[in-house]
Amino acid sequence: MPSLKDLRNRINSVKSTQKITSAMKMVAAAKLRRAQAQAEASRPYAVRMAEMLAALAASEAENPNAHRLLVGNGKSQTHLLVAVTADRGLAGAFNANIAKQVRQKAAGLIAEGKTVKILALGRKGGEALRRDMRERLTGTRNFAARKTVAFEDAEDVARDLIRGFRAGEYDVVTLIFNRFHNVMSQRPFEQALIPAAQPGANDNQARAAAMEHNYEIEPDDGTLLDRLLPRNLAVQIYAALLENAAGFYAAQMTAMDSATRNAGEMIKKLTLSYNRERQANITKELIEIISGAEAV
Repeated sequence: MPSLKDLRNRINSVKSTQKITSAMKMVAAAKLRRAQAQAEASRPYAVRMAEMLAALAASEAENPNAHRLLVGNGKSQTHLLVAVTADRGLAGAFNANIAKQVRQKAAGLIAEGKTVKILALGRKGGEALRRDMRERLTGTRNFAARKTVAFEDAEDVARDLIRGFRAGEYDVVTLIFNRFHNVMSQRPFEQALIPAAQPGANDNQARAAAMEHNYEIEPDDGTLLDRLLPRNLAVQIYAALLENAAGFYAAQMTAMDSATRNAGEMIKKLTLSYNRERQANITKELIEIISGAEAV
């Protein structure tokens, strides 16, 4: 049985931890509001651009001269999985869910005989995937030095992806990140970057848009796509980073709230044990005093 001093030290230690988790919860809640606003503001533009390029990819699927970033290089042997995680932890299973999704995706592709490479955006993703997929990890990037996500970071990543694709290092690029739904829900999501995702078989509206709308492009469609497609990659990566940031702060706020509540429960249990032990010691001392007085 722990001594009274040990119990007191334990109670003080848990109280200190509770103060830290409570402060982290408030900080995460304050940052969440801004991150959520940024993520929600980026969605309409990113979604509309993705839909437009998906319709364009569907219409250009049979064109042998179509832009390679739009329809791919005709091969799908080497896949690059871009895993977006956070640079910090203490957010429950937020980062672990992405690592799990990447492992499952990689296992499925390997079973099909594909070559899999992984790029980790976020320090925690690199650490998690390095344990069992070190040979497939081509690089890691973290943005811990920045207070907020910057579009320049997404542009740098997009340029590297385009350079690797044109060099033949990979044929297909898939982005995997946590999409923010609400404070309690952040779900792993997969998005095709290269080639652009085409409308599904049941997406009749997107296919109809690809067939019905004819655009006059100046100076020419090649020049437009040379600028539009790299920009689209940067926009989709930036939107994913914003979604990831909002999801991280939501997960961290929830985790710290749970930790604060658990610390409170532990303090109650330890205080009860302390009071019981103290009462037992007092009773023991009283018995010894009474026994000594009766012996005299």
